[in-house]
Amino acid sequence: MHCPFCAANDTKVIDSRLVAEGEQVRRRRECLACGERFTTFETAELVLPRLIKQDGSRQPFDEDKLRAGMQRALEKRPVSIERIEAALGHIKGQLRATGEREVKSMVVGEWVMAELRKLDEVAYIRFASVYRRFQALDEFREELDRLAREPAAK
Repeated sequence: MHCPFCAANDTKVIDSRLVAEGEQVRRRRECLACGERFTTFETAELVLPRLIKQDGSRQPFDEDKLRAGMQRALEKRPVSIERIEAALGHIKGQLRATGEREVKSMVVGEWVMAELRKLDEVAYIRFASVYRRFQALDEFREELDRLAREPAAK
C-alpha cells in the first residue's frame, strides 16, 4: 500500500479490526519512510452478473437503480430502511447464488416482487402495476384477487 503522504510503497499494519458487521476490515497503517499513520478499509469485491434486458441489451447490475425502484414502490409505507436493505441483500444473494455471468432482468424483477410482497402488499401492487404494465382496472383486480388467494411466503 502506498503512503498517501510521501508515496513510499513500504507500510506496515499496526492494527486490524472488523467493521460494518464483519463486511469490512479496518486497518491502521504506518509508513516506514515518513512515519505518518493512516487508515484503510478492505471489502470483498464480489462481481454480480450482468442483466439481460427484454430488448436483448446487457447492463451491469446497478444496486442503486434497484434500491430506487423499491423505495419508489415503498414511498410513504411503514417499512424501515433496515428491512429494505435486508431485502436488497437477499436479492443480491440470489444473484450471486446463480453462479451465472448473465441473468435475465425479468428473473430479478420477479425476485423484487417477491421481496416487496413480504415487506408490504401495497408496495407490491404498485411495483407490479408498473413492472407488468397494467393497462386496465381489471388487471389490478386480478392481481389483488391472486394476492388474496395466495398467502405471501414470509
